[in-house]
Amino acid sequence: MSNLGRRQFLLTAGLASGGLLAFYGLARRYGLMEVPASLSSTNSPYGPLVAARTNNTRETLLALPQDFQYTVFGKTGEQMFDKGPTPTAHDGMAAFWVDNQLRLVRNHEIDKRIGTAGAAIGPNAYDPMAAGGTTTLIIDPKTREVVRDFVSLSGTLLNCAGGATPWNSWISCEEAVLGQPKVKSSDGHDEGGFEKAHGYCFEVPATANSAVTPVPLKDMGRFVHEAVAIDGQSGIVYLTEDRPTAGFYRFIPHLPGQLASGGRLQMLAIRNRLNFSARTGQKHGASLPVTWVDIRNPDPAEAELDDLAVYKQGIAAGAATFSRLEGCFYGNGAAYFTSTDGGDKALGQVWEYVPSGKDQGRLTLLLEPTDASVLNLPDNICLAGRNLLICEDNDQKTYLRVLTPQGKVFDLAQNIAVGYEREEFAGVTFSPDGRTLFLNLQVPGMTFAIWGPWERLQAAG
Repeated sequence: MSNLGRRQFLLTAGLASGGLLAFYGLARRYGLMEVPASLSSTNSPYGPLVAARTNNTRETLLALPQDFQYTVFGKTGEQMFDKGPTPTAHDGMAAFWVDNQLRLVRNHEIDKRIGTAGAAIGPNAYDPMAAGGTTTLIIDPKTREVVRDFVSLSGTLLNCAGGATPWNSWISCEEAVLGQPKVKSSDGHDEGGFEKAHGYCFEVPATANSAVTPVPLKDMGRFVHEAVAIDGQSGIVYLTEDRPTAGFYRFIPHLPGQLASGGRLQMLAIRNRLNFSARTGQKHGASLPVTWVDIRNPDPAEAELDDLAVYKQGIAAGAATFSRLEGCFYGNGAAYFTSTDGGDKALGQVWEYVPSGKDQGRLTLLLEPTDASVLNLPDNICLAGRNLLICEDNDQKTYLRVLTPQGKVFDLAQNIAVGYEREEFAGVTFSPDGRTLFLNLQVPGMTFAIWGPWERLQAAG
């Protein structure tokens, strides 16, 4: 996701029942491949990471445990099956089964903040002057390569993360609230000048075989969206906000599974502690009692010029403040989310919210690293059993990390693409059968399919 000042996802399987598909232990062990010497040493159940070549192109792009293999596809600029070029800035993503097809729906966080004629990446554009959207990729589950790909959402803005629904669709979120007015950014650049208002969530059915007709889900709020995660039992949608002062939200739909029917937006507050700040000064393992306050106007007119217009409503009602909330995932009866630069060392935080009853719950700080070698700016996340997989978004070495229930962290992958070693991972998601992990490298834009002995990951948790 875009760092302010510089330029997940959800595993779908089992969400309808509020759980996760029991893929853990189903994956078979694949053959070893020859790799160079070790790059790092970790406490991983898989051993150290080693530089590995892709099975299909023989490029060396990732360091993985030696028992793993991977392919690469969907690179920026490659011609898609709908004849257009693959857009850049690969970000949040989810995997689905559709009529015995394995499909990915992938965001493109194209950072063009000023309206430009002809910017839309495909047909049926929500706003023809906006360059973001999603692509859908049909993947051969045996070769783990693309069978067909096409634009599935067009004319949206800065599609950062989002989340999968239990009813087989992807919610793509805009990370900017720009609209028709032209404004100056904090660093003096022109922004805005679009035909439509932005800052919304959009739904993309995984079944779509071409670009959908976009419908902004306005009751889910107009703010700097990042990710969403859905409790498959209650239908409640949890949402993160990527701002230095940010809220953690939930959306209670009038009709579960029909988000366009509207609903009620709320912001998390700490009971009996008005305007609690979770950004710093927190203790590992501390458990805080939670309540929720209403956002009376989720689509305020002033959001056009103030990207904190929704957040300020929550603050006026006593809600809590976090720093740069990004990744979000629901599973095991809890909503997990990351604060990318929260904590006393500004290296990030990992939070767990467990709902209790209709309007209460508890918030627990699972991890706040004090050393960048452990975790450095967490972003997209997904669950693998009881383990959290965490993408990093920093300008140093970037890893895919694993946080175990015991609080241990180990490395699962490292970006070693020559010339792009400091670019972020995003869109981490498992195939519904649990055999393949999909992962994006945002710049220069490519998608990986990774497989190996995932049963060891279950054992680690």
